[in-house]
Amino acid sequence: MILVVSSKKDIASLNIQQQILSNYTFKESTENFQGNPAYEAQIHGKQVKLVTLNEESVRAQELPSSFPDLALAVFISRHSSLSGKPTLSVHTPGNFGEAELGGLPRTVSVSPANAMREALKTMAQYRQEISLDYEVSYECTHHGPSLNIPTMFAELGSSPAQWNDSKAAEAVAHASIEAVSAFDKSETKAVLGIGGPHYSAKFTRLALEQEIAFGHMIPKYAIPGLDADVLKQCVDRTLESVDHAVLDWKGIKGEDKSKVVELLEAINLPFEKA
Repeated sequence: MILVVSSKKDIASLNIQQQILSNYTFKESTENFQGNPAYEAQIHGKQVKLVTLNEESVRAQELPSSFPDLALAVFISRHSSLSGKPTLSVHTPGNFGEAELGGLPRTVSVSPANAMREALKTMAQYRQEISLDYEVSYECTHHGPSLNIPTMFAELGSSPAQWNDSKAAEAVAHASIEAVSAFDKSETKAVLGIGGPHYSAKFTRLALEQEIAFGHMIPKYAIPGLDADVLKQCVDRTLESVDHAVLDWKGIKGEDKSKVVELLEAINLPFEKA
């Protein structure tokens, strides 16, 4: 079973949810979740439930206990940034260090690399088709929850003006359902991304232009606290087998470059420089 998850505390999430209900054949379930209506659909032979949390999505650490047969969780969410730049984004949740915003310390969720790439491609497609003046981007792994199942966020940002943009919400809705539809079907090679800023234009471009799907992505600011255990976890906690690491070489500080190479060699993961 696949779960699409919204939050009552997130206006963008509720707007994306409304677009999903308007564009797809979800029907209200006989059961609710946390006192909120739940919806069900069959999408390409997959059982999909759409539920609404009373809490913020980043705090949904116990969610899988309510759905023991869960194969994939897609959180539809707002994205916030000080810049307020209009952005459609996708990423896996988890923490490389302390759990400052939900989840568990030094624990990342399982990353569904191919499903995330399908969402990213769909965002880019709809940006062009309906003339959205938005950036489309991968984000590096960050915040909670830290789940033992494939988990991804599809986000609309980065300020209230965008959170209430119904056209952009529709693009995220289609991206989320495309991720569901393609789950376990696509076989694009999965890789680990290291380096560069939190919003990785380089990794985004590679995924859109080549047959490559990024799972976990580690930004340059997280490298100083990185160790072999967390790095290996990013490999092991990717749904697909990770073929190699892709390094944004110019996006890694000079003093951190040798560390990255040594850590990759320690876990026997090949790498290439982008």
